[in-house]
Amino acid sequence: MKLYVQFMIILIFSFIGEAISNLLNLPIPGSIIGLVLLFLALEFKVIRLRHIDVVGNFLLNNMTILFLPAAVGIMDRFNDIKDYLFPITIIILVAIFYCYYWFCCSIHQNTL
Repeated sequence: MKLYVQFMIILIFSFIGEAISNLLNLPIPGSIIGLVLLFLALEFKVIRLRHIDVVGNFLLNNMTILFLPAAVGIMDRFNDIKDYLFPITIIILVAIFYCYYWFCCSIHQNTL
């Protein structure tokens, strides 16, 4: 029963985010809004981490399976995005190098 409650808490935030996105016609996906709302609820102690800890860790550990439908969708639409493959690759590489640089700088500052 505990796992169902934890999963329902996460789904409620996702549903609220979807509702806000649709009602206000925002260009931001509802799942992102729900994620921000969940973060704010955790930050302001509206809910505790222990309320979603087990299911959250399960979802994080199985994240690769959750990306399969998106990967298949990209493969299905390859003809539509092949003209933009070079800019997409450049954006991904820049993001990887930026995150690597930020991570290395934060580790270096912590060791001083």
